[in-house]
Amino acid sequence: MVDVSAKPEQEREAVARGEIRLAKATLDTIESGQAAKGNVLAAARLAGIMAAKKTADLIPLCHPLAITHAEVGFEIPESRDRVVITATARISARTGVEMEALTAVSVAALTIYDMCKAIDKEMQITGIKVTSKTKR
Repeated sequence: MVDVSAKPEQEREAVARGEIRLAKATLDTIESGQAAKGNVLAAARLAGIMAAKKTADLIPLCHPLAITHAEVGFEIPESRDRVVITATARISARTGVEMEALTAVSVAALTIYDMCKAIDKEMQITGIKVTSKTKR
């Protein structure tokens, strides 16, 4: 693990994004609330937030952080062929929260995949990346 003890504590924020491509019929099922496992986006939101809080348990040598804010949001573009996932994490610390934001997006996407895999065998998780990070 990298020694960050000499760094000053700063307010930090990271935003990550990714998407899961799926069939329009799958999206219809998600929006109608008819998925066999329940409310897909609500479960994915909670899974992403929970994952952000557990990042250090999942990623070797990642600093355990007491994040102060985590949120996961979803956007469905007009093309109706994917769900775009965005996660934001904030903290006052000596190290950034990029891994927490990336983990939140990844686990939210995996949750959507898990909850819809019985009805869509062609889903693809793609484009996971950090879109911004700031410190003050």
